[in-house]
Amino acid sequence: MLYDRFGRCINYLRVSVTDRCNLRCLYCSQRDRFSWLPPEEILSYEELFEVIQTAVALGFTRLRLTGGEPLVRKGLVSFIARLSSLSGLKDLTMTTNGTLLSEQAQELKKAGLRRINISLDTLDPQKFEKITGRPYLSKVLEGIEAALRVGFSPVKINVVVMRDINDDELLDLAKLAKDLPLEVRFIEFMPVGEGAFWKEERLVDQDEMKRRLAPLGKLSPVDSTGAGPATTYVFPGAKGKIGFIGAMSHHFCQRCNRLRLTPEGRLRPCLFSDEEVDLKGLLRRPHTLEEISEKIKQAVFLKPATRLGREFPRRLMRSIGG
Repeated sequence: MLYDRFGRCINYLRVSVTDRCNLRCLYCSQRDRFSWLPPEEILSYEELFEVIQTAVALGFTRLRLTGGEPLVRKGLVSFIARLSSLSGLKDLTMTTNGTLLSEQAQELKKAGLRRINISLDTLDPQKFEKITGRPYLSKVLEGIEAALRVGFSPVKINVVVMRDINDDELLDLAKLAKDLPLEVRFIEFMPVGEGAFWKEERLVDQDEMKRRLAPLGKLSPVDSTGAGPATTYVFPGAKGKIGFIGAMSHHFCQRCNRLRLTPEGRLRPCLFSDEEVDLKGLLRRPHTLEEISEKIKQAVFLKPATRLGREFPRRLMRSIGG
């Protein structure tokens, strides 16, 4: 296992397989200035496998595939099947916007994907189109239904809470966990990317969210599945759980266990810092697995102890990996 300079065990790799997405969400893209990476700049599946295989050999046990939207990349199911055969990989998961999930859920489950997170910021069709730029709410709801039907467990719902945009739906979204075995996770709005849709007054912090969910009954703390930063609760009579990710008000740097790999092959030690370690240059010349290993160790060494002040990344979330 790998430990950073501050004694944290680093065993979780988030891999963005593409920067492409079929939505244009307010908080991770810029609708007026939008461009994709050239296809040749994105790591191939073979290159991604080399990196992941090396990371697992170093002691990484958890892998999450992200985007962009991972399901827009062709061949993903076959890639997941190959990854699931890696000895030592204990958790293989994916974050998706859910719009393409209903037709792929069964194949993903058979390929070895173990858990899934689905983004859903609103239950209102008009508001969904305002936030995402697309009228696809029904597709996402179908995707959630399919994920439950084929047996993914847990199915986590990621909600980015923004004041005066969707914070009036906190109770309605939380109630999804009452009758369904879903873990609904409320995420504090973060300023990620230059020119991103961010104003501090849009932030609803974790403590306020908890107060506003009081009508559901007492929130009792429970363990969550996975290695993420959420604090998790149940309320009386619920089949599912409620989670909170307080990236702005409750920093969890002291237990951060992850690296992120961007679609063009840069390892990021910290989401909130733009320091990166280039892997693509190495992967596209003659190299050894030991050289990849050294790059991963370099990224682990560069992990900061904590976020510094009000430092935020310049890159948009879709180019980092969700």
